[in-house]
Order: sequence, then structure tokens, then C-alpha cells
Amino acid sequence: MTTLFQQLINGLSLGSIYALLALGYTMVYGIIKLINFAHGDIYMLGAFWGYYTINFWHFNFIFALLSAMVVCAAAGVIIEYFAYRPLRHAPRITALITAIGVSYFLENGMSYLYGADTRDFPQVIKQVNYNLWGVRVSNIQILILVTACLLMVMLQLIIKKTKMGRAMRAVSVDPDAAELVGININRTISFTFALGSSMAGAAGVLIGLYYNSIDPLMGMTPGIKAFVAAVVGGIGSVPGASLGGFLIGLLETAVQSVGLSAYKDAAVYLVLIIILLVLPAGIFGKNVKEKV
Repeated sequence: MTTLFQQLINGLSLGSIYALLALGYTMVYGIIKLINFAHGDIYMLGAFWGYYTINFWHFNFIFALLSAMVVCAAAGVIIEYFAYRPLRHAPRITALITAIGVSYFLENGMSYLYGADTRDFPQVIKQVNYNLWGVRVSNIQILILVTACLLMVMLQLIIKKTKMGRAMRAVSVDPDAAELVGININRTISFTFALGSSMAGAAGVLIGLYYNSIDPLMGMTPGIKAFVAAVVGGIGSVPGASLGGFLIGLLETAVQSVGLSAYKDAAVYLVLIIILLVLPAGIFGKNVKEKV
């Protein structure tokens, strides 16, 4: 039982990172039906920004996290403006290929500028371990889980309670009708990219704090797993993305705990295949019939 609770804590900590990343995928897809495969690399930018602000500007954790969110939000808006907006009315496959191209550009650009070596993330918060009934919990794990949950609640409040959130929901349902009632489509889409990218920036700082290492290719695998989480939860659904992220984190931790660490990625993709076969729309997704 102690081992079970230990893996539960580890899985929730990792799952909260995937949940923050999955939110960006699901929001962008819900608005413009684009799978932004460059999203994982925005997460990498957030981790590097946190690395430099803590190491060279001596920011504390809060300022590093907030500044990473702002910088990644700006990066998301710039990418949307130059890479995706000109292709908004192009076939979806064109935008998808562009997203993959942006991903490679960010990865190789960062490798060229700063080298491909792994860097040690500065431990701005000293780790303290607590032993609760045989379960070991660190203050870093608690901080990651609380921060991620707080950001997810704030995101849900923005979507449900603000004017821009209502605009996002309207554009998601019917962009043409939303434009007819005076909603600025371009501004709404840019805001969605900014919001999703800021979540990825926060996740980058948190994962650096959790694993103590970062590199320019760190966004590839977590980005794909976060996409799987969004699909599992129901892509286009914010609560679904959060749930999917936690489920993927728990699954990965469970596979590692039984000594199959080499197969943890395979387990995630196997779940994706099963979900697509059994629940193609995901847990919280809705089956939408389209006219041909």
C-alpha cells in the first residue's frame, strides 16, 4: 500500500506537467482545429528562460515562472502571426506540416545558439523530503502539483468568466457567426495561443525544477505525450486535457514502478491506440457529425 501511494504522488507530480502542456494543444485545436506540434518546443523555451533568469539574473522561483509564462506567451503569438495565420484557410495538412517545421526550427535553432548539451537546472528551491506514513513526498513535488492545479483553475476561470473567454468559446463553436456579432477573430486566436503557450512556459520551469536538467530536444517526447493526453481526455475539452495529463502521468509512473521503464513510452502510445478504437472522441469529447 505504501508503494502504491508513493507511485500515486510521483504520478500526480509528473501528470500535472503533462496536463499543463495538454491544455495548449486542446485550446488551439478547439479554436482553429490545428494540432500545434511546436507546442512542446515552447515548453523547452520556458525551461531555458527559467534557467537563464535564475542563473544570471538571480530571479527567485516566482519571478522565473511568471517571466517564462510572459516570454512563452509572446513566442506563441509571434509563431501564430507569422507561421499559422497566413495558412488559416489552407488545407489542414499544410498547417500541420508547418507546425512540424516550426518545431524543428526551434529545436535546431536552440541547439545552434546554445549547444545541444544537457544543462543542470539551478535549484532555486532547496529540496526538503517529508515522510508521511512511509510515503516520501518532497516540497518540490508539492510545489509543482499546487502550482499546476492553481494555473489550471485560473485558466478555467478565464475561459468561463471573462469576456475574452466567452469570445474563445464562441469562435470555437462558429467562427463566422462570432465574427458577425463583432468578435475580433485574429485577436481571439492570438490570445488563445498566448494562453496555451504561457501554460507550456510554466510547465518548462516546473519540469526543470523536478528533473534538474534541460536540453534543446527536451520538448519532443513530452510534447507528444501531452498530445496523447489531450486526445485521451477529449481534444477540445479543457477539463479533459487536465484529466488526460494526470492519467498519462500515473500510467507512466506505474509502468516504471513494475520495472518496465524501457516501455513507458510504448505504454502511452498503446493507450492512445486503445482510446482511438474504443472512444475516438476521448473521455470528455463529443462526437460531432460533419456534412460531407
